[in-house]
Amino acid sequence: MKNIWNTLFLEERPSIGLSFFRIFVALTVGLHVIPSFFHLDDNYLSTAFKTFNTDFFPQAFVNWVQQSPDVLVIFFVWAFVITWFCFLIGLFSQISCILMTVCCYYFYALNCFHIGTLSWDILLVTLFLMCVTPYHGDYFSLDALRRGDTDAWRRTRPFFIQRLLQLQTASTFFFTGLYKITGDGNWITGNPIYYLMNYPSEGVTKHFLLKEWMAVHPTFCYVTGLMIVATELTMPFLLFIPKTRRAAIILGLCWQILLVLTLDVPTIFIFLFPAQMLLFIHPQKIIGWIVARRRINANSPRAIIIYDGECGFCRSSVRVVQVMDLWDKLEYLPGPKGMSEMRLNFPDGKTFGGFFAFRQLAWLCPMLYPMIPIVYFPGAGILGPFVYRWVAHNRYLFPVFHSCADGKCHL
Repeated sequence: MKNIWNTLFLEERPSIGLSFFRIFVALTVGLHVIPSFFHLDDNYLSTAFKTFNTDFFPQAFVNWVQQSPDVLVIFFVWAFVITWFCFLIGLFSQISCILMTVCCYYFYALNCFHIGTLSWDILLVTLFLMCVTPYHGDYFSLDALRRGDTDAWRRTRPFFIQRLLQLQTASTFFFTGLYKITGDGNWITGNPIYYLMNYPSEGVTKHFLLKEWMAVHPTFCYVTGLMIVATELTMPFLLFIPKTRRAAIILGLCWQILLVLTLDVPTIFIFLFPAQMLLFIHPQKIIGWIVARRRINANSPRAIIIYDGECGFCRSSVRVVQVMDLWDKLEYLPGPKGMSEMRLNFPDGKTFGGFFAFRQLAWLCPMLYPMIPIVYFPGAGILGPFVYRWVAHNRYLFPVFHSCADGKCHL
């Protein structure tokens, strides 16, 4: 029993999957909450029509929140936006997650009419688990870059948080299926999908290829409903059995795609649930895949970064690139003192410098993928070199790298 407990909760495994999951949690929260800020007067200010979830909050807490002046509401709006962005990029990820979650609870208590749904309750449980986790910023984060830990992607952490997130996902499937056969509108004695297909066009159902055909074939709708219930009830077992886990993950991903294509669903179904499916992949398999790719790249000709080896700012910058170089596609060569820009030489003879070298790096380092639309935005090829040269000539002004005190950063 002790070994089972240790395996389920106390075992340490790489945390890279949880770091990746953090991004999707942030996207889900942001896309769920931020749109409600566009009409503050209708949603949260004193002029808004409000409803309250007293099943979730004590009445005294709801009454206390309702005393908020409009200026306090606006303060919480900005607090949410700032902490949400910090959580998304992984800057002080645990602290930013806690503060962002406090803002979420505040807005939920202020008015549950716009964000108060079952999926929102599920999301708050996920946020609570993320709040008590100090290591979802181990990788894919600015925290990883601040620490300069080139082995952060393989660092092991206690696995119990990821296990609890798995249990949350499995229980969501199971109790959703259980409700379909025990609650109102029983899917065994009724045929709710058939009625759903015949809803008016402004209902929750999107227009998809088979909708009109299903609307006149009640038997097919009934069988589909039974298959949905069976899938939801068995999914938890399929996900935790090693031999069926891969098929269950694929089935779960396809499940979410079908939901998005056929129904108007909250953002939790678009971003969070598919990412939760990926949490069932054993982290060691992810690390094994990364190691295999790194081994292949290490034995192949690689691009070479040439930088000013005497400049502390440049050495610190290269250290950051080494953290982001997940696939080990780069070699690093100290160049002559006083180089005005970094050079990137490819095995095929192509050479890039400065901003254009950074633009090529965006394709080589997964953590820079979000920068690709920015560095290729129209006009970036003109403005980018000016910005790069200004930073290069004023590198001693950036104390964040705390490495230019010796004066060798000056050109």
